[in-house]
Amino acid sequence: MVQVIQVHNVSLADLEAKFGLKQAENEDFFTEWFDTLPEITDIEKQYLDRVKTNFMRLIKHPPILENAVKMIVLSPLLDLAGFYREPFFISTEESIEIALEDEEEIIKGRIDVLVIQEKLWLLVVESKRASFSLLEGIPQALAYMLGNPNPDKPVFGLVTNGSNFIFLKLAKENQQKYAISDQFTLLKRESELYQVLSVLKKLSQILS
Repeated sequence: MVQVIQVHNVSLADLEAKFGLKQAENEDFFTEWFDTLPEITDIEKQYLDRVKTNFMRLIKHPPILENAVKMIVLSPLLDLAGFYREPFFISTEESIEIALEDEEEIIKGRIDVLVIQEKLWLLVVESKRASFSLLEGIPQALAYMLGNPNPDKPVFGLVTNGSNFIFLKLAKENQQKYAISDQFTLLKRESELYQVLSVLKKLSQILS
């Protein structure tokens, strides 16, 4: 009988054991989040400052739900980065199944994220408690990314709860490898939303 695993119950150890996934040790594997990033204009900075203000107002009335995060924080970032224009297309609420080779087991889940050209997977985490760590969402994001239909090409991910952001890269060399960026936050006095937008702009250049 085939065993079905809900994707939110998957750990990094599960993915490493079942898919041969390995964390890249070489910093050169994932330079896209910090190397030669595009500049952010003054107008874009003003817009992002307003995004921060809107989010700070939102957190006064918890819980912070996924749809609110998408609308207030993620949507402006994607717009400024150019992901709402050609050649990109976005799909939402996709279902995905990942079948394990030589095992009667399926990792199954429903994506509540935006998928851009099947190369950029944006996972929005519902933040119901202040102590929530985005690290809990990384295995789920990687599980979805492993289901991308072009496994020989690099795929990128972003995990966010609205206030914090972590970028991911998954690529196949001799085996499937992944890397994780530093964590960015808009809660600092000098918001790191500027850097988040800059990374998204860099990814839009690469993916287009």
